[in-house]
Amino acid sequence: MTLYNISNNTGGIDSILVDTMASVNAFIPLTLLFTFFVVFLGGVGRQKARTGTADFPMWAVVASISTLILSLIMTLVEGLIRLEWLSIIIVITIFSGVWLFLDKKNGEM
Repeated sequence: MTLYNISNNTGGIDSILVDTMASVNAFIPLTLLFTFFVVFLGGVGRQKARTGTADFPMWAVVASISTLILSLIMTLVEGLIRLEWLSIIIVITIFSGVWLFLDKKNGEM
């Protein structure tokens, strides 16, 4: 069993995140999942408390776009996010956008 060697901070926080990703493979996907659910559930909860109803497709789009932006920022650092995770996030963003555009409310045509 090897111990985790804490990297020094001379290379910036990028090297610390890449080293953490190399040690804990689920760190970045769980961070992105956390971001999605904080935005989604926080938005749904605040809208439901304010108006009494919540627009789930709209909050799914907002949460998926915020997760997509965060994952695109992570692509600037080599080795931080894998291409498979980025493609999954893009597909989820597209599907939530389709869900929003195909959703029909009671008062809409």
